[in-house]
Amino acid sequence: MTAPRPPLTRIETELYEFLLDFLAEHTYQPSVREIGKALKIPSTKSVADMLTALAAKGYVRKEPGRSRGLALVGFAGALGTIPVPLVALRPDTGELEIEDHVTLDRRLVHTPDAFLVRALPQGAPAHGVFDGDMVIVHPSARAHEGDLIVARVGAAIVIRGMTRRGTTLILEGSGASDEVELSAGDDFVVLGVVAGVIRPPRRPATE
Repeated sequence: MTAPRPPLTRIETELYEFLLDFLAEHTYQPSVREIGKALKIPSTKSVADMLTALAAKGYVRKEPGRSRGLALVGFAGALGTIPVPLVALRPDTGELEIEDHVTLDRRLVHTPDAFLVRALPQGAPAHGVFDGDMVIVHPSARAHEGDLIVARVGAAIVIRGMTRRGTTLILEGSGASDEVELSAGDDFVVLGVVAGVIRPPRRPATE
């Protein structure tokens, strides 16, 4: 299967990302002159030609008769999205802190208190979670037997399947010897249940 749209050149990518960011911030499209000023392109004809190229490749759609006459294909601005905090553990205090926010479609999140954590190198490969993935966590969801959870154990955030043996919480590992047993006196807290996994694109290998 081939890609549904042709690739963009470097300058076309800059233009396309500028259009995305401008629309999300202002809810309307920039003028040709605003585009030229932002991308340091002095010729309005050059900007117009680049917009024509984006349209020919299927990334934008020209709409004659409308103010500024341009629509981003498949993009609806900020409607229906939600900024989700990306959190990490402070090594000095063991407290969670917000590193950044990632804007996601609300249909992927379901609850406004959701947050993201990055998977550690060991990930949770049995559950399809690998190093570098971002995991959507629902902190208010009740964890059930067999659920994939995110927990702070000591000074680390771990992503593990969970079971119980009496009052002991068992976090699964890659083998029986890797299981972690947690009891009431241990330094841990369950942060929430995994509700989804986002895999950021990896840069393609170059020769």
